[in-house]
Amino acid sequence: MNILGHRAPPTAQIGLLIVVFFLLTALIGPWFAPYGQSQSVGDTWAPVSAKMWLGADQIGRDMLTRLIYGARMTIGIAAACTLLSFFIGITLGFIAAVMGSWVDTLLSRLVDVILSIPPLILALIVLGVFGSSIPVLIITIGIIDSTKVFRLARALGMNITVLDYVEVARMRGEGLWWIIRSEIMPNAMAPLVSEFGLRFCFNFLFVASLSFLGIGVQPPYADWGGMVRENAGAINFGLFAPLYPAIAIAMLTVGVNLVVDWLLSIDARPSGAQAEM
Repeated sequence: MNILGHRAPPTAQIGLLIVVFFLLTALIGPWFAPYGQSQSVGDTWAPVSAKMWLGADQIGRDMLTRLIYGARMTIGIAAACTLLSFFIGITLGFIAAVMGSWVDTLLSRLVDVILSIPPLILALIVLGVFGSSIPVLIITIGIIDSTKVFRLARALGMNITVLDYVEVARMRGEGLWWIIRSEIMPNAMAPLVSEFGLRFCFNFLFVASLSFLGIGVQPPYADWGGMVRENAGAINFGLFAPLYPAIAIAMLTVGVNLVVDWLLSIDARPSGAQAEM
């Protein structure tokens, strides 16, 4: 498998296959799900059968169906949170780097204040006040995670803004947004793409953790973290119901990390001209 001129090692190929599988499950899986996500079709924790390939959950809903719908909900929310955090973090980080002075100081101190509060505690406070609706969940996690992206974007921007071609653009009279869009963003893209995978993993696990605690995605919607919590009692009876969503969470996390490790190795690899020197 060859992407952007770089051949993926076996570990990255495995990671890509895992990621593609779960993405396809999230996008088109619900169309092929055997039942509705809230439909009760059997007894409590019914065993595996031809009717229910993974058995039933605590109120008789098909586990396979819930896993498929849960993929769309969990992955979709994590992706939305990551996109929002990158939009906020990159925009403010580059503005702070280019403008400097009091703008940089103000934004940096605001980020420091948010970072001083543990993310889980801050999320618990916000969700406790405003509720656990999906828009509130996405906005809360997106803002919390944007602080990490801001720090990276600001560091990258400050390293690039001192280079000659940025100074030439300033002397030509180019505006703030032109410099960010045309000079800084293209040269900061590689580390930002790698960071996107890492932040997605964090948000994915964060969404699952909040749902496991009961303040994330609310019933009747299916999501993997909530499925682990709802079916935790099955462990006492030697049943595997809570293990299926837990395995799905672990597999997707490992798959994304394998791909990100490969992207980081490409970013750190010297160019051909540098290698020949």
